[in-house]
Amino acid sequence: GGNYEFAMAKAPMEQYYQIKGFEDIEVGIVRWPLSVIRVRSKETSRLVEIGDYILKKWREYTDEEAFVYAYTNDEPHNTITPIARKKEEMFELDLTLRNNITTKECPLGLYHPHNELHHIKKENIGLIEVMGLAVLPARLKDEMQELANYILDKKDISQNDLIKKHVDWVEEFIPKYPEINQDNIMEILMKEIGIVFTKVLEDAGVFKCDEKGRLAFKRFIKSL
Repeated sequence: GGNYEFAMAKAPMEQYYQIKGFEDIEVGIVRWPLSVIRVRSKETSRLVEIGDYILKKWREYTDEEAFVYAYTNDEPHNTITPIARKKEEMFELDLTLRNNITTKECPLGLYHPHNELHHIKKENIGLIEVMGLAVLPARLKDEMQELANYILDKKDISQNDLIKKHVDWVEEFIPKYPEINQDNIMEILMKEIGIVFTKVLEDAGVFKCDEKGRLAFKRFIKSL
């Protein structure tokens, strides 16, 4: 048991770097919604060294342009979720950069599932989810069954207290599907939940997967 290969482990590196003092270690940014640095070596001790080095650097790192602050009012914000694995002859360490800063608009955290996704996922992102497997609240099982019935019967979702939180989401995705019936409704709901989960991971990414975010990510790597 336990030999499950998560989506993140399959994700490729999109760019490679060299870090001074660690030239023997392969370093790169992983193509993933969260901000992940992958380091690879045949020596586990070297991975421990570079992991510790990057963690210490990240804990003190501030980039105001990217809205990354190591501290506000002496409260630390930066940490790392580390994931280790062995791939053939190499050991890999994925270092997921995390930041728990809050704002007035995002009181649960700027790099946390945003408000418009809370109808599906409000809880923080744990280790399993960082690696790409959605851990969803149990309430969704009953809610999705009820929602399926309401969609099929063309009932007013906003009148049902259990599922009215989903009304904007449903109105957004329904036009994408010309044919919705008993046979495909649950498959459609699962697919759309998957799309929401991807957005949840994107929200948790400190450096976004756009040009501005990637430039900010590279600034951090160059500071190492």
